[in-house]
Amino acid sequence: MNRSATIVLSLTPLLYVAPSAAFAQNAPPTYQADPSVYKVIFEDQNFRVIAATWKAGATDKSHSHPVPYVVYSVTDCAFKLTSADGTIINRNPKAGTALPGVITASHTATNTGPTDCQAVFVERK
Repeated sequence: MNRSATIVLSLTPLLYVAPSAAFAQNAPPTYQADPSVYKVIFEDQNFRVIAATWKAGATDKSHSHPVPYVVYSVTDCAFKLTSADGTIINRNPKAGTALPGVITASHTATNTGPTDCQAVFVERK
């Protein structure tokens, strides 16, 4: 393979990653957008850990997830996630489960359950 083709092929993944990261900055990140729900409980040069508590029936402020993350559900939860374009996704994570999260430009989360919902987010910086 010639050098030009090698360079183009090696840079191609950046065309997909870089716009995603830039696009995710449409809304402020969780802990900046709604400190009444999201609280940074640990941060260093490598990681940020965020505790989140949604009261029953509460909707958080529009926020982004500018980097991939893992979310750990502390309690059973029921959510309605609403994206900026109006798309709705319902989620029902169970206590003790951890799931990967993706870069998200802007959405809100509504606790549709009868009790408060708690989760912990871990982001790699």
